[in-house]
Amino acid sequence: MRFDSLDAWLAWQEQLNPAEIELGLERVRVVLHRLQLASPSFAVITIAGTNGKGSSAAMLQSIYRAAGYHVGTYTSPHLQRYNERITLNGVEADDALLCDAFEQIEAARCADNDEIPLTYFEFGTLAAIVIFYQAGVDIGVLEVGLGGRLDAVNVIEPDVALVTMVDIDHQSWLGNDRETIAREKAGIYRANRPAICAEPKPARSLVAHAAAIGAQYYGLNGQFSYGLDSEVNDATWFWQCEGRRYDALPALGLRGAFQLQNAAGVLMAVTLLQSRFPVERTAIESALKQVRVAGRLQRVLPSGTFAQVECLLDVAHNPSSAQVLCETLTEPRCDGTTHAVVGMLEDKDIGAVVAAMVPVIDHWYVVNLAASVCDRGANAEAIVACLQAVSDSLTVSSFDDVADATAAALENACAGDRVVIFGSFFTVAVAKTFFEDVGCCATN
Repeated sequence: MRFDSLDAWLAWQEQLNPAEIELGLERVRVVLHRLQLASPSFAVITIAGTNGKGSSAAMLQSIYRAAGYHVGTYTSPHLQRYNERITLNGVEADDALLCDAFEQIEAARCADNDEIPLTYFEFGTLAAIVIFYQAGVDIGVLEVGLGGRLDAVNVIEPDVALVTMVDIDHQSWLGNDRETIAREKAGIYRANRPAICAEPKPARSLVAHAAAIGAQYYGLNGQFSYGLDSEVNDATWFWQCEGRRYDALPALGLRGAFQLQNAAGVLMAVTLLQSRFPVERTAIESALKQVRVAGRLQRVLPSGTFAQVECLLDVAHNPSSAQVLCETLTEPRCDGTTHAVVGMLEDKDIGAVVAAMVPVIDHWYVVNLAASVCDRGANAEAIVACLQAVSDSLTVSSFDDVADATAAALENACAGDRVVIFGSFFTVAVAKTFFEDVGCCATN
């Protein structure tokens, strides 16, 4: 074996291809054929979108597990451990399993005296397929990492393709407008196969592409819909499509009204696969109530001095997810002071993200991710400048470390206050570790 530890494998993979991100399917396709895994033995549900992919993947996994199926899930990025990316029935792949998969991929990569320069993400995608095949899963849920059309995940033919909400993000690779980006996401659709869009007002380019290739298109508020059972009581909701309706579905385990939109797309996917993988209503209900995703409006239960302070972790890092987070924080609005710890990557739309959050934040704790977490991190001065462009009367403090910023926010918080940590997976990961280190329990 080339390396005997997961850390060593990952460090090497980061250097193998000079490009951190190199979109395209040919490298992965060649290695996949060498592994003889081009046609998986399991059903595949592929998920693309700007926001909602991880939550949708978690719901699908939860539903099919509750129905008794063997499910593999591949998501990215991870929060604290690489192992989070590949799970079997909700259990993270251990280091030995990952290293064995990487060794098989390495042998195939170097076969025929032709070394293929795979990227870090391509190695992970292939590892998921290898592990799912070896485990004999019934269903593989694959989350696209970036875009869709040229993402490594798209090398696998999906039985069902689901696109969640589409917005502006990753412009350097996907384009500068929503129509262009949506066309890239729609690249996961296939001719004569179900193509779902879980967005009420999809981009024209997405719908047009589905029609052009002859995909079986299912759109939210077209072929399927959802809503609250009562305008005065949001405890239950309904979902329907032609020939099927679920009334009085329970509230989701995931917080935020926006998650119902994700759940609607998920239920469409489950319905389309019913003939092959029957799922009873009881399994759907129990799964949706129990589903959890770390870093998505995740509540932390502080202890000791901070026991009366509400703490939330959310990986919102683009304008649309920030707007959703802002809206969620107003329902209900905190009676006390809301403190926000924010650290972002420099290639994100920092100005639009913080502008969306300003209405619900009283005190800002800005983190310089470049100093402590990653080279792609934005420095604190850039974030502060964006905040000052919105208003010069905001209360802002700067820090070089997420843990220090979180500690300061907690020190300044009183009973009835709220602390929100957002802006990047990197920011939330460090904050989550901080809370764990001081003995706090993270829940949803």
